[in-house]
Amino acid sequence: MSTCNNEQEIAIKLSGVKKMYKLGQIGGGTLQADLQSWWARKRGKEDPNTKIGQEQRLVGQTFMALNGIDLTVYKGEALGIIGGNGAGKSTMLKLLSRITAPTAGSIEIHGRIASMLEVGTGFNGEMTGRENVYMNGAILGMTKSEIDEKMEDIIEFSEVREFIDTPVKRYSSGMYVKLAFSVAAHLDSEIMIMDEVLAVGDMAFQKKCLDKMRDAAKVEGRTVLYVSHNMNTIRQLCDRCIVLENGKVIYNGNVESAIKHYMCVDTQTKMPVYYNLSDFPRNYQFGKKLLVSDVLFVNKEQPIYEVGEKVLIRITIDSKIKVDGAQIILPIRDGDYIKVGMALSEPIDINIGTEQKFELSLDVGMLAADKYCLDIAVIKKGQNGIFYTYDDPMKKILIELKNAYAHGIEWHKDYWGDVIFPEIKLTKNT
Repeated sequence: MSTCNNEQEIAIKLSGVKKMYKLGQIGGGTLQADLQSWWARKRGKEDPNTKIGQEQRLVGQTFMALNGIDLTVYKGEALGIIGGNGAGKSTMLKLLSRITAPTAGSIEIHGRIASMLEVGTGFNGEMTGRENVYMNGAILGMTKSEIDEKMEDIIEFSEVREFIDTPVKRYSSGMYVKLAFSVAAHLDSEIMIMDEVLAVGDMAFQKKCLDKMRDAAKVEGRTVLYVSHNMNTIRQLCDRCIVLENGKVIYNGNVESAIKHYMCVDTQTKMPVYYNLSDFPRNYQFGKKLLVSDVLFVNKEQPIYEVGEKVLIRITIDSKIKVDGAQIILPIRDGDYIKVGMALSEPIDINIGTEQKFELSLDVGMLAADKYCLDIAVIKKGQNGIFYTYDDPMKKILIELKNAYAHGIEWHKDYWGDVIFPEIKLTKNT
């Protein structure tokens, strides 16, 4: 077993790890995707299977999903991995789980890995829950008698006893996750790798999973790698945290400092009042025909507001298509990047070929004092209530609310939450 200078045992070590994907080639994963890509290239069109945001890390016709990762994880450590969509989190976990191989660099793994990367990974839908347990145990090198010893604990923890002999293709996503986590947590492995799949389960089961992972690291000495967008669960579980951005580790250290780094709300950093969004990757974009190019806070040197003060924002939209009845949405998240709510504009008409500026007045009077993130997107409601997303830049717009009082009482967010409801009205007094 490898060791470091302070005699901690190394569980995982990545040195100069890169993962490059070739774009626009056959290999979309399905025959339909491959045919779509081929036909698009023949017509000189954009590949419909290329993920939004990939152009930010293109080298010729390649995409660097990971671009030089150096990381050491020690035995018994719970490491959090956070970052935006497309940062490289899932790619890293797939490399560690040996689902795919690195393009360059080396990976050392000391111990057997049990991973849970997405709903459906590692299970055969035609097999029953019990049969899948045996299959996963065999993959880890366990004997049937060893799996038999664990079976009752797995079934009890999973809460799917009634359906354990039913083919898993008939499971709901929640049942699937419960059994998959239970298998990963109870079978003999030294390393547990968990992606954000726990979000599918109910709250009570999520708590049970976090407790189990904490015990696995602290009591059993197992190594846990945990990816999540829920900063509270990162805090509860992890000893250390890394932040990924554009395929690189941009922070490695204390959990709270990592969260602040990711949220860009370090109190030592002056928050911007103007965001140029033209070059940021997008979650979704309708043919790249409509672009939210910038966001400006009106009459502010910093986006800091008294609670109850209106937030005035001016956004610029540059469009090559005409869209009547579009709407601007502002999803709001708190300092832990947990969703608080969403604001929706009245319908707007977007014209072709000219930059249009729209001034928005956002009432945040019901929010407690805290730092918040505003995401921004342009959507339109189509037939059957389906929303089409025209643009959704992957950039957090930051605001800070100060001096929260409710009904003459200073508001303590940690006790009472983010939302300050209006005063309760008495409808009857007898």
